[in-house]
Amino acid sequence: MRSVTVEHRSTGVDARTAYARVRDFARYPHLVPIVRRVDVAPAGPGHTVVSDWEVDFRNGVLAWTEEDVFDDTAMGISFRQTEGDFETFDGRWAITPHDADGNGNGEGGGAGCTVRFEAEFDFGLPSLSQIIDPVAERVLRETIETILRALLDTNTGTDTGAGAGVEGV
Repeated sequence: MRSVTVEHRSTGVDARTAYARVRDFARYPHLVPIVRRVDVAPAGPGHTVVSDWEVDFRNGVLAWTEEDVFDDTAMGISFRQTEGDFETFDGRWAITPHDADGNGNGEGGGAGCTVRFEAEFDFGLPSLSQIIDPVAERVLRETIETILRALLDTNTGTDTGAGAGVEGV
């Protein structure tokens, strides 16, 4: 099983605005060309949403359906694939205001935030995992970084992306 973690800090977008932008999955195809399509069904009980995804991968298209659970209070989203090209694919988004992310100085004033994306995946192809998994990990990381820059850096002119960190786990 592979995992990917991407963390992005923004000084120009508050956490509530960032959460609203991140949860707007249907907008993602307009932000990055690799995301071909995202169809989002209306929310069900407990803020559960079903979304269908198509993403360019190598010389083909990855497709899956996921269940997304939104926690508006904690500004978090968890997801898990229910069917599709992965054997397993699940993860979470967490958005925290700068003064709540552990710096302890209280100077964030809600003017900035940190967005953290974590995902684990497995294609279920052990014989090809050494070839496919590293490529998928890189594509997922780069796609999420591009989406976060587009969502959080374009409207402010104050955040150049400096300080955006990426971790591969």
